[in-house]
Amino acid sequence: MEILFVSPEVVPFSKVGGLGDVVGALPKALRALGHKVTVLSLRYGSIDPAEHALARRLVKVKVHLGGEHVDAEVYETRLPSGVTVVFLGAPRISDRPGVYGEGANAYEDNHLRFGLLCKGAVAWMRMQPRVPDLVHLHDWTTGIIPALLKQEAKDDPRLGLVRTVFTIHNAAHQGTFPVSTLADVGLHPAAAAHMEFYGQVSWLKAGIIDSDRVTTVSPTYAHEIVTPVGGANMDGVLRAHAKGLVGILNGIDPGVWNPSTDPHIISRYDVVDPLPKARCKTALQKALGLPVRPDTPVLGMVARLDTQKGIDLLLGCASQLLRQDVQLVVQGSGDPEFTTALAALAKDMPEKVAFRTEFDDGLAHRIIAGSDLFLVPSRFEPSGLTQLYAMRYGTVPVVRNTGGLRDTVVDCDASLGTGTGFVFDELTPDAFYGAIARGLSAYAQTDRFASLRRRVMRLDHAWDRAARRYAAIYRELLPGSEDGPSATA
Repeated sequence: MEILFVSPEVVPFSKVGGLGDVVGALPKALRALGHKVTVLSLRYGSIDPAEHALARRLVKVKVHLGGEHVDAEVYETRLPSGVTVVFLGAPRISDRPGVYGEGANAYEDNHLRFGLLCKGAVAWMRMQPRVPDLVHLHDWTTGIIPALLKQEAKDDPRLGLVRTVFTIHNAAHQGTFPVSTLADVGLHPAAAAHMEFYGQVSWLKAGIIDSDRVTTVSPTYAHEIVTPVGGANMDGVLRAHAKGLVGILNGIDPGVWNPSTDPHIISRYDVVDPLPKARCKTALQKALGLPVRPDTPVLGMVARLDTQKGIDLLLGCASQLLRQDVQLVVQGSGDPEFTTALAALAKDMPEKVAFRTEFDDGLAHRIIAGSDLFLVPSRFEPSGLTQLYAMRYGTVPVVRNTGGLRDTVVDCDASLGTGTGFVFDELTPDAFYGAIARGLSAYAQTDRFASLRRRVMRLDHAWDRAARRYAAIYRELLPGSEDGPSATA
């Protein structure tokens, strides 16, 4: 099959959250199964063509956007995996450094920026001698592509044969804009009828209704988002239009997240010989200015600073937690209120708390490798990747019982004979602290904790299984056709 991924994020070029990791890794796993995979995204101002060896093509993608003709530059690179990545870039539209915005503020013209992504993707397909068999779309930023394909099929019938899979990575991100913006992205006014969402139009809703198949990123989240509690007001749309909704757990790329080969950490280790992990802990303490205390448990957290990630739960129990013999390391940016509160903790208790706001992927690796427990107290978590990374590195997760966290972390019993982490249910600081306290108690049982650490490191969360499930869905949408849409216009 020839598969086109369209996404606003793709590691290693752009990343805000787990979406970037998924689109960086899943195409590689599909390529290993023998499929031809191309990824199309935007070239933001933060993506340096020279640094990433991007080749600029002479041809440009031409789209009509916001009442203007836009000529988008086309950049390409081929990854060692064999996956081709295509970037579209246009001045004043995609050349700002952020993906969705800067700081906590979204760009006001995101409908134009991601209109370039969507319309540009369709225009790029039309320029190819053969269109893809299937387009895999990711989150609201790509939600209008199925409608655009149908609309453009009258001029290029090949587009009418292209099947679409739409993956919801977070149903709370819905891409809502005034109805008047439909004209800016060239959608027919009739589209407003089924995109309408509380007086505006939602690109997420469009993706759900217009795509051939809808998926999400964990089995539990697939159940949660069709309920009023978990659906973020989109549950009715999902119940009515996403009959085949399936949740497929995300995986991790062992080529990137592997403590035996990781170039970002001071000492490599694996499940056979996990002892060098202690050197990673010491290096982390030194690098962040914490006292080097080998026996003091380090609690790590790498997350966006917002209420979804449960930062308020951490702050709510911080006073009680920091009275214990612990060190807390947090990396993240986002809500200014949470940023200020965490910075104050680090300033007041420098021997116990280290806080970093800069995005540094290497530091994230070092925090995960150097911590003993990893905190993921999310209110909701569609899939979650950091708990998978943590377990790969022998860092035991403390998580809330929701979404993909529920699907990937099994609560430990009192003897630590079974389980892979410490799980809490109630959305309160006390419940979170209770789970952390259980983890600290386990850490004090040296031999049993070492066994637990080895148990979580043995878990296999590579992408192979998920890639095969996605490939099966693709095949269901292309019955009796190995060749897909016609190569001729």
